[in-house]
Amino acid sequence: MTHPFFSIHTHGFIRAAVACPRVRVADPAFNVARTIEMAREADQRGASLILFPELGLSAYAIDDLLQQDALLAAVEAALRELIEVSRALHPLIVVGAPLRHRGRLYNCAVAILRGRVLAVTPKIYLPNYREFYERRHFASGAFVADEEISVAGQIAPFGSDVLLEAGDFENLVVHMEVCEDVWVPIPPSSRAALAGATVLLNLSASNAIVGKSDHRQTLCAAHSARCLSAYLYSAAGQGESTTDLAWDGEAMIHECGQLLAKAPRFSDEPQLVLADIDLGRLVAERARQVTFGDCADAEAGATQFRRVEFELAAPRDRDLGFIRDVPRFPFVPNDETRLAELCFEAFNIQSHGLEQRLRATKMEKVVIGVSGGLDSTHALLVAVTAMGRLGLPRENILGYTLPAFATTDRTKSNAWRLMQALGVSAQEIDVSAACTQMLSDIGHPVARGEEIYDATYENVQAGARTSLLFRLANQHDAIVIGTGDLSELALGWCTYGVGDQMSHYNVNASVPKTLIQHLIRWCARDARFGAETVAVLEDVLATEISPELIPGETAQRTEAFVGPYALQDFNLYYITRFGFGPAKVAFLAWRAWRDAESGAWPSVIAQSDRCAYDLAEIKHWLTVFVRRFFATSQFKRSALPNGPKVSSGGSLSPRGDWRAPSDSSADAWLAALQNVPADKEAG
Repeated sequence: MTHPFFSIHTHGFIRAAVACPRVRVADPAFNVARTIEMAREADQRGASLILFPELGLSAYAIDDLLQQDALLAAVEAALRELIEVSRALHPLIVVGAPLRHRGRLYNCAVAILRGRVLAVTPKIYLPNYREFYERRHFASGAFVADEEISVAGQIAPFGSDVLLEAGDFENLVVHMEVCEDVWVPIPPSSRAALAGATVLLNLSASNAIVGKSDHRQTLCAAHSARCLSAYLYSAAGQGESTTDLAWDGEAMIHECGQLLAKAPRFSDEPQLVLADIDLGRLVAERARQVTFGDCADAEAGATQFRRVEFELAAPRDRDLGFIRDVPRFPFVPNDETRLAELCFEAFNIQSHGLEQRLRATKMEKVVIGVSGGLDSTHALLVAVTAMGRLGLPRENILGYTLPAFATTDRTKSNAWRLMQALGVSAQEIDVSAACTQMLSDIGHPVARGEEIYDATYENVQAGARTSLLFRLANQHDAIVIGTGDLSELALGWCTYGVGDQMSHYNVNASVPKTLIQHLIRWCARDARFGAETVAVLEDVLATEISPELIPGETAQRTEAFVGPYALQDFNLYYITRFGFGPAKVAFLAWRAWRDAESGAWPSVIAQSDRCAYDLAEIKHWLTVFVRRFFATSQFKRSALPNGPKVSSGGSLSPRGDWRAPSDSSADAWLAALQNVPADKEAG
């Protein structure tokens, strides 16, 4: 027995399989044997659902053999055998078969679960152009609704109006359609999704021609994105008749536009692809995208669906593993080509936002505090880019390094090196004296020689710097560029008001720490700001993240206090982007981070920096995140300065993605964390 936490089913995932078996033309006995083999394999691998191709029991390209009694009787016998075998199997099995009903022949999807025919859905759109002649053999199911059909001695719901709904697994609603149905302007599955279907199945044959695969993939990806659904697609493959056509056996699973799994095409071997579908994500997306519900209301009368209930009986006491890529850095793609593209987009969103603000204010100068840390480094690069696009000299960027009690030589040196390499106006103003005066004025123990380095001591320094920057902006007719990032805002790791929380315009407000690191790496790797900047950018990246506010031999380590930014950005993404509960976020984090050797890493991250976190660490830092995010820091986000939204999971602006009360309790989230065991052995 395994603790329920480690089961995919506990967190709203189901394992789906798409099969492309070897077939033999017009040989249902052979074809059902191959179907059973693959259904058994899917069962052994923990699948809850398996999809087979169009007319898979008879083979697709058999033309007028479809009108032969012997062939159709053999299909019935094959279905009877499959139904009997399914009694010992767990998955919902969906196969394609030609079936007779009231003197007509239909191209059907047949859903079978543990000895029961749940429903049969006929193909609606029958292609009769180019190489297709389906109307010669089949009747359309367009007007078949609220009927029943006899299949292998059972009576089952029959029609294009059927949805299969799991009574014991929340949000699992299945719809079936056949091949051409998805190629029309309004596929049947579109209205099924609007009626609540989350998993859309397409049994396809779809012959191969040059360029068609790309079109199919685009079609399935776009359809799953539009319908906010999972879309499973299975095409005919090895063994189909090549009298006039060829077949590639393309099998795919998409979710909200994302490809989860794909079989190699033109394989000589049967193909079975599996992926774990996140039903929770689908319903979360639909709830947030309110226009999805508006469209459902507008289309409500178009199709009246019947719901056929079934029991999935998905086990929650087994760790089935996880067949799904969970990026460690959800704000940063693993794929190198996508990484460069996303970095380009993020950088330009930030710089264009600043350009427009300068145009609107009719100001030509900016003031920025440059510490030699990650955030101010990146904000300075953005400012340089914006000035270049506006045709203004870099000297209009007034950069100030503002050392105080705990500033290190390394960061101050990097600040100077970077400003000089970029050619901005650079100046140093030591704020130690001003801070000492304020500490004395308020009677702080430090002024009496006591080593009391509390929040007041730290915030006096942060406030002195911000106050100075605003006055410098007044003096030079400029605006203050904010440098604090999204991760710090989420954790409340910033000084409110007269502190680093405030600016005239914050270019980093929607950029998490992990993405800032990647953006700087991208700039350094390509020497985007000149060869002389590369070494300093690399040293900034290598410097320990620290606020440098408390003196001493041991430097402050931000991540030792608020947690590793890699983990906290992960938590931020899944909590704010999808609203997932803490247990599910911990499950995903554990799957992503428990083993440094598994899964993909962005190549720019050095081998020595590739780490792992066990479940105890994940739970600890998620607890810190939940408490800080929900209970203590919202007031800082409620008063954010302006700044551009950069990514879909990355805005905490009260005028944008995140609106919340400043006096909320975190108890509900902390209580939910009790469902997370301390470690794997605890299960």
